[in-house]
Amino acid sequence: MHYRKAVIWQKAMALAEAACRCSMHLPGEERFGVRLQITRAAISIPSNIAEGWSRESRKEKSQFLAIAQGSLSELHTQLLLCERLGWIECGPLQATYGLADETSRMLTTLRRRFRSE
Repeated sequence: MHYRKAVIWQKAMALAEAACRCSMHLPGEERFGVRLQITRAAISIPSNIAEGWSRESRKEKSQFLAIAQGSLSELHTQLLLCERLGWIECGPLQATYGLADETSRMLTTLRRRFRSE
């Protein structure tokens, strides 16, 4: 199966899109600070899933999924901080947090499957 057909990649893409849209609401002075970090972390998640999906060995696949999981944690932390600082309203973030949670659970399940096989 191609990675674009994988539900986990589709969820990660939706998360990346939502996070990038949320980052547009940051103050202008954060354009090259937190906003850049948010977009990089968000884009890293589906990118690493896609790269891992295309690798031959289980070890490499697992490594890229771990990187995606790390980027997801980084993104979630950055969004929480922006919410706490009042830079992004809580309302628009709720759907993004939901996508982050779903994607995280799917990554965890997939990573466990690679470890147990």
